[in-house]
Amino acid sequence: MNSPLTTLEGDFFGFESLLSGVEQEIVALVRDFLRTEVEPIANEYWARAEFPFQLVDGFRKLDIAGLMYDGLAAHRGTRLLTGFLALEICRTDPSINTFYGVHTGLAMGSVNRCGSPEQKERWLPAMARLEKIGAFALTEPHGGSDVAGGLETTARRDGDHWVLNGEKKWIGNATFADLVVVWARDEEDRHVKGFVVEKGTPGFHPEKIEGKIALRTVQNAQITFTDCVVPEENRLQNARTFRDTSDVLRQTRGGVAWGSVGCMMAAYELALDYAREREQFGRPIAKFQLIQDHLATMLGNVTSSLALVVRLAQLQDSGVNKDEHSAMAKSVVTTRMRETVALAREVFGGNGILLENSVARFFADAEALYSYEGTREINQLIVGRAITGMGAFV
Repeated sequence: MNSPLTTLEGDFFGFESLLSGVEQEIVALVRDFLRTEVEPIANEYWARAEFPFQLVDGFRKLDIAGLMYDGLAAHRGTRLLTGFLALEICRTDPSINTFYGVHTGLAMGSVNRCGSPEQKERWLPAMARLEKIGAFALTEPHGGSDVAGGLETTARRDGDHWVLNGEKKWIGNATFADLVVVWARDEEDRHVKGFVVEKGTPGFHPEKIEGKIALRTVQNAQITFTDCVVPEENRLQNARTFRDTSDVLRQTRGGVAWGSVGCMMAAYELALDYAREREQFGRPIAKFQLIQDHLATMLGNVTSSLALVVRLAQLQDSGVNKDEHSAMAKSVVTTRMRETVALAREVFGGNGILLENSVARFFADAEALYSYEGTREINQLIVGRAITGMGAFV
């Protein structure tokens, strides 16, 4: 059977052939949607730091938001499929992939992992249909890498309700989300618990973060909770300690690695096209040895990173993925991505800083991918603890 997918120049070893025929058809549909609907407007919305809400209906028709969860989409997706979808979306626009990943991975993943059967039925089908958009609020103004032990947002039980107080920062989708999964420390037992705060709840105030140089299309918010009252029925019933939060992050961290492959693949493909077309000294710059060295280095980074995340997906599908596997993938892939987007921008020379050439957007967005879902240093320490048996965290 012929593949419905056109061969990507960035997939040098043909890893997409590992997908089943049905999975390749899904990726092909998503790729066509991204090419016709997202790519033409990506730079415009990035420059304006606005979100293209008109795309939500298109994503809804693709029926891919519930792929990772039983009974929520026409096809139950493997981690390999959802990984390639993250790659594909990020290869077009890392901001849109962040919107998609926050909603389908962090928000839906929290409800699926930590919610009761009743809560899953209440929220997940509507989220899978993109009728309700989700966000995930963990990071705080004073707590990023140390948020596990330093979480400051509090939750106090008051009869049939909980009262939340505190702040969250860098929360994607939060300015418009219908529901936000909020992680707060129980004042009584000091354990971290999860709560679903619905849009319009009194005491919940999200404010858009301005002045970003990366993922500008993503609507990140700083959220203030002031005596925000949440009913007990909105407390995720199976979120009892930070270990449950970590279970969600273990799965989504691998998704960041997949997206990072897409980001560097896009930069490589843009640089390759430019090198073929741009002429200096009477010939295409693709004929120069140093340019070919850059291109070969970029493609090597993309290929080795893709091999790493493909194996990670296989471990996840087999149910044997560990923290250190996801941490290594995120750390290694984002480091290689950083080198790759820099080389791609270099191939463009001065033209590389012009947004119209798109490589500048991937160059800037890579910085956010490099930082979120655990910095390189934190992920390295997770791997280090696994291989030595000794923790080196402060």
